[in-house]
Amino acid sequence: MEPDLSELADTIDDRGADGYLFDGHDDSDQTYVCGFDAPDPYIALYDGAGAHLLVSGLEYGRAVSESRAESVARLADFDYQERAAEDGPRAARLATIAAFLADHDVESVLVPERFPTGTADGLRDHGIDVSVESEGVITEIRSVKTDEEIEHVRAAQRSNEAAMARAEELIRGATIEDGDLVHDGDVLTGERVKEAIEIELLRQGCALDETIVACGADGADPHDRGSGPLETDEAIVIDIFPRDKESGYHADMTRTFVRGTASDELRARYEITHEAHQAALDAVEAGATGADVHDAVCDVYEDAGYATLRDDPSTETGFIHGTGHGIGLDVHELPRLNPTGGELQAGQIITIEPGLYDPDVGGIRIEDLVVVTEDGHENLTDYPKELEL
Repeated sequence: MEPDLSELADTIDDRGADGYLFDGHDDSDQTYVCGFDAPDPYIALYDGAGAHLLVSGLEYGRAVSESRAESVARLADFDYQERAAEDGPRAARLATIAAFLADHDVESVLVPERFPTGTADGLRDHGIDVSVESEGVITEIRSVKTDEEIEHVRAAQRSNEAAMARAEELIRGATIEDGDLVHDGDVLTGERVKEAIEIELLRQGCALDETIVACGADGADPHDRGSGPLETDEAIVIDIFPRDKESGYHADMTRTFVRGTASDELRARYEITHEAHQAALDAVEAGATGADVHDAVCDVYEDAGYATLRDDPSTETGFIHGTGHGIGLDVHELPRLNPTGGELQAGQIITIEPGLYDPDVGGIRIEDLVVVTEDGHENLTDYPKELEL
């Protein structure tokens, strides 16, 4: 994939800088520009025409073979070890970075807001003009996906659906004993379902840090990971957001299940959430705003008599979060589907995830992953929406 970084080049030019500098790792903007990531911090310079990397000898071979960089240099190319022996590792690193920049005729750089302060101050001591680029131009650029990126997210979503199917299989196959769900003689817990999800995702080539399997009152907190026994006739919110280990791209999906019989209140909340979900989908198209989509959800909920943060900013029950967010190299990125959400663009991938929450009733959330198109959306999610199992 060759991203279009012309907007970044224009920003560098407009600010009168010689380049854009990164010092870090596990940074999605840096990965996007360079096509490379490493377990330890490395230096990346984008000069308006291409990327140039400064890495340790340990990472040199991989950076040469895997990155999109125009050039890759090693710390040793700038006498790092000799400098470190004389001045210590910190001073040596700063002097090495300054020498690397001088080698590329760079005297002034823009840096992201999260750039290390120590590195910035140290480079200034070496005569480099360092300015913070606070508009997030790279994050804006990568919010619009290429066809290749869309396929990466689509593949991650297929893996996600396999994991959701495994979770549903466990819950559907459990027997009901004294209000608990029992599987193979043991009480079925949220932890057991999470384990099954994670094993399936590993088989699919995906990884994840957290998964939500939250039952009853736990599910009424949108980010409660859930724990303990899963109970019959209670809403079980399952939210899975894995990362494909090969591509680095994420997926995201939520389903709400009841093993047994849903109460009339739970069913009513599920049905109105399904309606709100469809209203959001209907509102998605290039040129609409994230605020428009969010308002469509709030309209449905408020018309049905449920509280929203738009109607009551202090409410602790009802619809108490935004409608969705962008997804890609990060699980949460631009654009935002909330009261401040800006104009949607074709090629952006967003979640649509309305929900209702009340500790006395439980939580309900339905989430799909869609691509914004010029006249609507393409739904990347192919998984049924069914409350009772």
